[in-house]
Amino acid sequence: MAATLVAAIDHGTSSTRCILFDARGAPAATAQREQTMHYPRPGWVELDMDEVWRNTQECIHEALISAGASAADVAGIGITNERETVVLWDRATGRTVAPAITWQDTRTAASANVLAADGGINRFHQRTGLPISTYSSALKLVWLLDQDSSRRDAAKRGDLLFGTPDTWLLWNLTGGPDGGVHATEPTNASRTLLMNLHTLEWDDELLETMEIPSALLPEIRSSSEVYGTAIGDLSGVPVAGVLGDQQASLFGHTCFDHGDMKNTYGTGAFLLFTLGEEPVLSEHGLITTVAWKLDGAGPVYALEGSVAVAGALIQWLRDNLGIVDDAGEVEALARSVEGSEGVVFVPAFSGLFAPYWRNDARGVIVGLTRFANKGHIARAALEATAYQTYDLVEAMLADTGMARLGELRVDGGMTRNELLMQFQADVLGAPVAVPAVAEMTATGAAYAAGLATGFWSDLDELRANYAITRRWQPEMGPDERAAGVASWRRAVDRTLGLAAPER
Repeated sequence: MAATLVAAIDHGTSSTRCILFDARGAPAATAQREQTMHYPRPGWVELDMDEVWRNTQECIHEALISAGASAADVAGIGITNERETVVLWDRATGRTVAPAITWQDTRTAASANVLAADGGINRFHQRTGLPISTYSSALKLVWLLDQDSSRRDAAKRGDLLFGTPDTWLLWNLTGGPDGGVHATEPTNASRTLLMNLHTLEWDDELLETMEIPSALLPEIRSSSEVYGTAIGDLSGVPVAGVLGDQQASLFGHTCFDHGDMKNTYGTGAFLLFTLGEEPVLSEHGLITTVAWKLDGAGPVYALEGSVAVAGALIQWLRDNLGIVDDAGEVEALARSVEGSEGVVFVPAFSGLFAPYWRNDARGVIVGLTRFANKGHIARAALEATAYQTYDLVEAMLADTGMARLGELRVDGGMTRNELLMQFQADVLGAPVAVPAVAEMTATGAAYAAGLATGFWSDLDELRANYAITRRWQPEMGPDERAAGVASWRRAVDRTLGLAAPER
């Protein structure tokens, strides 16, 4: 009997899921487990990847039971993950040697400044498409190696393995210490500051500059191919697709053509613009990244802008300020006032990412008067996500020479917030479109695996699966839009230089 499903393992910042998709690209079953985020010091954000692996196994088991399926019903497994997180583990035991340092972590700010002192933050931009910042993986890996001299010796011997979460999950899914496949692919590797964007290989000069032993590194393969077969509940099923989460979302949205653009509203917000087969190096603070590389084909590139705090700001309103008991209450609270009344919230909690790249920025709320209340703060928090997205769109249009945005395809939990979606369309002056399937990140991973195993035949079949269920049209006039953007930019200026210099 032919397989009828494809599995996607979706490792996000705050949870891990397993979703089973049918041939129409519709979810047939979903299982999810939250994972504990650890904040041991200001600016430090860590994960226990051993917990993540346990959660992954539980999610696979639960999703199969929910669908009434077995391994024989699954054609392939795709993996998608939050990308810049660094995992370091023992090859023999399979145990991590330290907590994983996540993409939000800023402990390497001083190291980034030292590395950028010779040539600036764009020192490696031509080669990697990336600025030097706390965002990329390389300096986090260096930090882990420097904490214990025995680690660096073990790394040189090949006794330790490095990977972003995709590599960790692939290695464990395919056997772990008993023959696990130690590999990654270009969408994740391109975020390390160690891969040459043009050759899709680890760059020896960058490894030497940062003193990273090459024996640590996974093999770079394509995004859609059979890496190996799984153990456990999916025993014998090929693991056949890997994509970093934002590239997976772009792929799931079927943004296959030049100029297609999507934004994912999760813990952060991530805007990607499909370039095609030639990379464009940004002159406006964006990242050039690999969008995907299908087996037997050349790489496709994208521009990306990353916002550190989007949905995380709503969690902060709930957990730190306590002005809502549940994140779902924020929209109603924001609707309790007619507008933000001049209140602007810039959530630069760990600095500003694209297009500013300022590690010294910190969050501010400005424009407060005696009239302001928690409703205005909630509304300003939602507007912050829309304005940060506006900054990224403007940078992408400038880099690519496009006159205006045609349509923005969106996904992520915050797309359920209708006030935010309407405001996003208003600020952009362009339609915002939400697809029928909300889980675009997992969809993209499933598509990559399904293409490699023949479950789907080609990109046209994937396009046929895609459907828009809701569009928000802009209603704001140009004068109001310009005034709001100007107020936002003044508030951003207030965040700069607020962080004490690293010593």
